[in-house]
Amino acid sequence: MTPPRLSASTWAELAARGLPDGVRGPAVDPAALTVGQVHLGIGAFHRAHQAVCTEDAAAATGETRWGLLGVTQRSPRVAAQLGPQDGLYGVLTTAPDAPSLRVVGSVRDVAFPGTDTARVLDAVAAGTTHVVSLTVTEKGYRRAPDGGLDTAAPDVAADLGAATTELTRDDEAAALTPIGMLVRGLVRRYRTSRAPLTVVCCDNLTDNGTVLAGLVGQALAALPGSDDVAAWVGSSVRFPSTMVDRIVPATTVAHHAEAAALLGLHDEGLVVGEPFFQWVVEDDFAGPRPAWERAGATLTHDVAPFERAKLRVLNATHSTLAYHGALRGHATIAEAVADPDLEALARALMDEDVLPTLQAPDGMDLRAYRDEVLERFANPRTGHTTVQVAMDGSQKLPVRLLGTVADRLAAGAVPHAAAAAVAGWVAYVRAASSGDLVVGGRRVVLDDPLAARLADAVAGPDAVDRVLALREVFPAAVADSVAFRDAVSAALRDLSPLPAGR
Repeated sequence: MTPPRLSASTWAELAARGLPDGVRGPAVDPAALTVGQVHLGIGAFHRAHQAVCTEDAAAATGETRWGLLGVTQRSPRVAAQLGPQDGLYGVLTTAPDAPSLRVVGSVRDVAFPGTDTARVLDAVAAGTTHVVSLTVTEKGYRRAPDGGLDTAAPDVAADLGAATTELTRDDEAAALTPIGMLVRGLVRRYRTSRAPLTVVCCDNLTDNGTVLAGLVGQALAALPGSDDVAAWVGSSVRFPSTMVDRIVPATTVAHHAEAAALLGLHDEGLVVGEPFFQWVVEDDFAGPRPAWERAGATLTHDVAPFERAKLRVLNATHSTLAYHGALRGHATIAEAVADPDLEALARALMDEDVLPTLQAPDGMDLRAYRDEVLERFANPRTGHTTVQVAMDGSQKLPVRLLGTVADRLAAGAVPHAAAAAVAGWVAYVRAASSGDLVVGGRRVVLDDPLAARLADAVAGPDAVDRVLALREVFPAAVADSVAFRDAVSAALRDLSPLPAGR
């Protein structure tokens, strides 16, 4: 029998009876919160990370102005999950010893751009909104091969057309891209409140605040008559850089059953996270903000060393384990890192290639961080799947791995472990494109914005040459290195064919 669904009323009834062991509720009264932050991309990661931190920050200061309006991307699914639950959802923390569940109430409303664009634009424009944040994944920023905004893409062009109309009157057309939504919201804010605003990018992009500011600037430059808006953005809008870290695996049927057993209620919006949490934010704001530092975040004037360490140690190793793990039939990252060969590859990548390129941030021991990362990956309760981590490799590898490769080559060293990581990606792309890769009993389909081009590149004996020729993935400093090309080719030969039975 399915238990009652989580909602404000069922939660109140449960709280009145007394909360079960391992369960706690919202840190602030959700009904008392007003919206002060709009978040674009309200997927599982945001709900398990920034939304929790924002609620704790509000609780620490007693403020009620930091409720969240969450905005979905491609579908209304999250709105359908949280709407009937009055915005409430659980975060199941998968500690190695015992799970715990926290019900979060900071999300006060969820909007879907397909039907609610006007409502989102009004919220971005409102003087009571002080922060707009984003978690839209690397590919959500719609960057061209040169790193700039892909203004030729039909959906980006359509959003720029709507933003042009927005300069003189409200435009009700549905936003198609996160950048389009943001730029249109900034235009409407300029036309109405002109209040200062902070835009916080929380995606894995190097120097993400600067990148986002550049994309917004390019979009405004493409709009006739937007000079005054661009000047206002330059003087009144801040784009601090950030680094975020928490492993948030896909929520499974087993997770739902575990949460229902703890809570006694059914939660359609359940998300899952590991115990670890980190958020580093550049202290550069245009106006009020939640007191995130009182909820575990680090405010700093230089995010770059933290970001570089996380991308190169954690994210690059994560991707390496995902590709090689999937090729060996490992369904989860925990299974992959338990494989002695892959654990050795992960350590070699970090010790021989990554750590020599890093300067430790203040207070961080990089070798202790390396060990902590491997320990986190080994937590079997996290359930982070290799296929989930492996998606969008063409977008992830440039920011996670290839900077390390370029730095080692510049230092006169051939990064053999990083070459093996790239070879793993090439082999994964080849196997997934041809339908030969089965993981966890399911045939894997390549999930990547460049899937068709990648499938063509890996077909044939010159796969390494053809893949390295993809300039939107591999910079010239990497692709033109004969030594690195030879190292990738040698590593790929060691991976072919797939292990028997896979």
